[in-house]
Amino acid sequence: MTFSKKDGNFRSATNGWKLTFDPARALLTCRHAKTRAVLGGTLSFVQHADGKEIAWSVVLARDGIPQRLSLVDPQGNAQGYVAIATAPHRIELRLVQRAFAYYQGVLTFAGSARLGTATFACRTTPRPGSAVVQMASGPADSALNDSLFDARSDTLLHFAAETVRILHVADAAHTPGFNVRLTARPENTACAAFVFEVYENYYRSRYVPHYRPIDRKRCPSPPTGWMSWNVYFDQAGEKENLDEARVGAQYLRPFGLETWSIESWQANSHKLPVSEFYNLTLEPHPRQFPHGMQWLARQIKMLGFKPGIWTVPFGTGSHEFYQAHKDWFLHDAQGKPLANWCGLYLLDPSQSRVRQHMRDTHRTMSRDWGYEFFKIDGMSGSGHYSAHFYEHRDVQAAFRRRCAKPFAECIKALRAGIGYDRIFLACGGHSTGPEVAFADAARIGGDIVHANQPPTWEGLTRQSRATLAQFFVHNLAWYNDPDTLLVCAAHSMSAARVATTIVALPGQVMFAGDKLGELPPDRMRLIQQALPVCDVRPLDLFPISDVKTIWDLKIARPFAAWDVVSVFNWTDAMADMEFAFADLGLATDGKYLVFEFWEQKFLGEFSGRFRATLAPRSSLLLAIHPALGRPQFLSTDRHITQGGTCLCGLCWDAKHNVLNGTTELVADNPHCLFFHVPDGFTVTSVQARGATVAASPRQDNLLTVTLKRRTSGTVDWRIRFSKRVG
Repeated sequence: MTFSKKDGNFRSATNGWKLTFDPARALLTCRHAKTRAVLGGTLSFVQHADGKEIAWSVVLARDGIPQRLSLVDPQGNAQGYVAIATAPHRIELRLVQRAFAYYQGVLTFAGSARLGTATFACRTTPRPGSAVVQMASGPADSALNDSLFDARSDTLLHFAAETVRILHVADAAHTPGFNVRLTARPENTACAAFVFEVYENYYRSRYVPHYRPIDRKRCPSPPTGWMSWNVYFDQAGEKENLDEARVGAQYLRPFGLETWSIESWQANSHKLPVSEFYNLTLEPHPRQFPHGMQWLARQIKMLGFKPGIWTVPFGTGSHEFYQAHKDWFLHDAQGKPLANWCGLYLLDPSQSRVRQHMRDTHRTMSRDWGYEFFKIDGMSGSGHYSAHFYEHRDVQAAFRRRCAKPFAECIKALRAGIGYDRIFLACGGHSTGPEVAFADAARIGGDIVHANQPPTWEGLTRQSRATLAQFFVHNLAWYNDPDTLLVCAAHSMSAARVATTIVALPGQVMFAGDKLGELPPDRMRLIQQALPVCDVRPLDLFPISDVKTIWDLKIARPFAAWDVVSVFNWTDAMADMEFAFADLGLATDGKYLVFEFWEQKFLGEFSGRFRATLAPRSSLLLAIHPALGRPQFLSTDRHITQGGTCLCGLCWDAKHNVLNGTTELVADNPHCLFFHVPDGFTVTSVQARGATVAASPRQDNLLTVTLKRRTSGTVDWRIRFSKRVG
């Protein structure tokens, strides 16, 4: 580390950081050459003495020690220092009191930071005992955030201090900008420092060694669709799939359902175990799929869906295929075929001709049959899946060829087979493995139902645990698939609402899994309210091992910002639940309006804390808005993000007391918007261009506006208010 003084400025350089301090403005600038991280801001110190705040100066060192700055009181005495320590990736600014100079006050760094073109603020330091998990849609802010992460370069810039506040800069042009404010106090010696630290390869070095950003050109959002297994299990043939697809085309495709995926189609797949299916032959089950898989893909496309297909390409239950290609398969030292969940006979991945077979069969399904979505199973989910299996020494001893990365070679062959324009969901995939470099999405947990059994509450808790454990990679490395959304009568309505929240609030892959033709309208409505998938990313960039009771989705749009908070009661008893607004990273001194989605009820204005009593196995879904003291938007009944996917614009005209907005509507679907009208305001007119409109003011300061149009599209609406004077 070297220091120099030029033009009255202080300069320091390491092989990583370059620092400049301008004493005239107390401006510190830090640049990291390799990652191009830049942060700069003013340093200031305010002494607290006898109820007064006294500003001190931060200046260059006066004692010939260049690696620190001086804190100078109004009398010109240096009473302390800011000691500067640098390393290739780290800067520490430590507040040090001079001997015998005991005082209280606050050292502040107030400035800005930039990192990369795909940067967002996040949290990388868990808070022990916190019940909150954070997620965001748009450039959302939270007082809990402590870092900046650039998803494109996999680089993290972490801030440590007694308090850290990071805010997005709204007018940042190409590289997102952030305002950063750090504080430290000399009396709190454990936190009396500012630390700026760059972590290159944040995901690659910790969690995801094959990390690469999602290919949004191929797969711009998490896939949506329907699949049969969790209710039909192995009994759904072409008739059942098409009967359900016709229902889906009527009730779900207009809301955003895209894919119809076929399960258990192979010969001998009418009953479990999967290991007995004829997975490698491309022969469909003759009774369940008599017209063949190419014909079925065409029928699915005619209904407006992308056809999807499930495969297990690592083994087979077909003795005939095994006998015809015996040298393709793995055998133990006694010549007995090796077996696991994927097949009674398992392919030898070390052989190039075996991997060529994987490519060829998937190319046939993709190019000849016309399937566009591939759910490829048997990957990394457990010890009897392929990634684990190939790592066993006795299995490797059975390979015919030396092969350092057999599983990775298989995944590469599968991607080449389906083509780089097809969607690849790794069923049983794991972000620690090579599949993350090739797959667009992954099943992140086991089946949420047991074979030939109805859905259970325990299945939902497993689904929630899998969601939280792997949510830190969602929408960054790939899209998480928590298994299907099941809302049928086997669940109470409360549990069905919990299921909808688990899948849809975090913006995960959304595949419905019920018998759609048997769903009553209120259950079908839950699936509709989960479509389309909202663009949600994690704010907590670390695994979460416990089931959190508060899931906070922070929504930021150019016209508004609000929180959608789910409060879960995972227990079998009534529970009193509460949180402080500060627990959500919101301002501690703010007032907030709270609306509950499921019951469409305005709960009132709150400050400090929110409390409620929840029934067993239930949840609240709250929209939380800062109280603005004038008419404002609260929620919609269209989607569980309460405006996150359908509200396109919002503007308050204070001069004329008019609230203008734009909303996306689904054809022939009544769409309710909810507004808070504080005392002193009265609705005088409600208008909508291109849609029918009905308004219903209520006694609890809630206005409901219902819009409807014959075709899908956006609608501009306007609500005019009169304001009582005096």
